[in-house]
Amino acid sequence: SVGMRSAGCIVNDIVDQKYDKKVKRTKNRPIASGKISTKEAIYYAIFLCTLSFIILLQFNNLTILLGIASMIPAFTYPFMKRFTYWPQLYLGITFNWGVIMAGSAMLNDVSLHFIIVYIAAIFWTLGYDTIYGLQDIVDDEIIGVKSTTIKFKSNLKLFVSMCYIAFLIIFTIYGITFEVNKSFYIFLLFPISHLIFQITKINIKNNNQNLFIFKSNNFFGFLIFINLLISNY
Repeated sequence: SVGMRSAGCIVNDIVDQKYDKKVKRTKNRPIASGKISTKEAIYYAIFLCTLSFIILLQFNNLTILLGIASMIPAFTYPFMKRFTYWPQLYLGITFNWGVIMAGSAMLNDVSLHFIIVYIAAIFWTLGYDTIYGLQDIVDDEIIGVKSTTIKFKSNLKLFVSMCYIAFLIIFTIYGITFEVNKSFYIFLLFPISHLIFQITKINIKNNNQNLFIFKSNNFFGFLIFINLLISNY
């Protein structure tokens, strides 16, 4: 839910506040800048978790269990950048968990339909969050945090391309597995074009452009929604 994601963001800012103070883009965040105390932030996080839990209780038992399980990756994600160059992968696993929960809420089961979409979305997140990391790459290298952006900085476009290709392959497997209609493949050309646009426009030296590319994934998500919507008609 929105509440749970917001709580996760607060926890992330609490854990990262010392790092955020040293990064130009994040030094003015409420907790890092001192506008909100750590104690107040914890209260906000508890309130949002409680609200989310109340909402979660309205669903079936399977969805409730999956929602509770999602708290583990959501609250451990902020620590990943300290230990691995793959925090973006962990984010993909965490951030897209709602796909599985949506399926369980609708079907009271963990359906293969939703599992395939979930795996595809992980690679999508891995790609776009690597682009997002370009904004902080200089500061991150200085303070010693890790990311796929840093790990693959010499071949960043190639790495993002591989992530997006993996997404498209798995998403196509979804179409083949469930024998969707032909319009699914025709409309798939639009998100493919958008991903190509993203890759060609990546510019390590232009943070504003990279942020624009990252934000354009909202539109890409809409294109994928259209594909999934028409897949059964």
